[in-house]
Amino acid sequence: MIRKVIIFGFTSLFLSGTVLWAGGDMTSAPTPVKESSWGDTLTMSYGQSKDNIDIYRIGLRKDFSTHWFESNVGYLSGYSEGSFNYWNGRGNENFGIALSPVFVYYFNFSKDVHPYLEGGIGVSIFSRTTMGSRDLSTNFLFEDRLGTGIRVNDWDFSFRYMHYSNASIKQPNDGIDIFIGSISYKF
Repeated sequence: MIRKVIIFGFTSLFLSGTVLWAGGDMTSAPTPVKESSWGDTLTMSYGQSKDNIDIYRIGLRKDFSTHWFESNVGYLSGYSEGSFNYWNGRGNENFGIALSPVFVYYFNFSKDVHPYLEGGIGVSIFSRTTMGSRDLSTNFLFEDRLGTGIRVNDWDFSFRYMHYSNASIKQPNDGIDIFIGSISYKF
């Protein structure tokens, strides 16, 4: 358990340092990342698969600048997210990176509060092709997600169902289903 916390902590510090480096130095306020083309929101997540595999994710995402189908109810938009993933369970560890475009429908609840529904399909590459008794067959996996959440000012709280599999590119294709919670901060 301590090892998991240390790995997750170092990963968090590394990504936070990268964000500061991209926006400015440690002695001055960083330039708003909205001017950057690579990210504007830091995301930290924890989840678990139905067979007790612990999932830790840290990600950097960039909101789409476009809104579609705007109405009094809400609008469709989204974000792109890059993430570092650490899986631990049944005596195995697995590390991966993922990139996913995600479409989000934001509801107009109030000026500062926006509940939403989201869905997306991305790609990922993992260090191992097995996880416990699951044989994923390939290091390349698709990352599917469906979720809900609420954005309050610059904070975002979400809960997602995520599925990783190789889409039967190679058999066996056991896949992994995950329920995961996330906290994000838009800087």
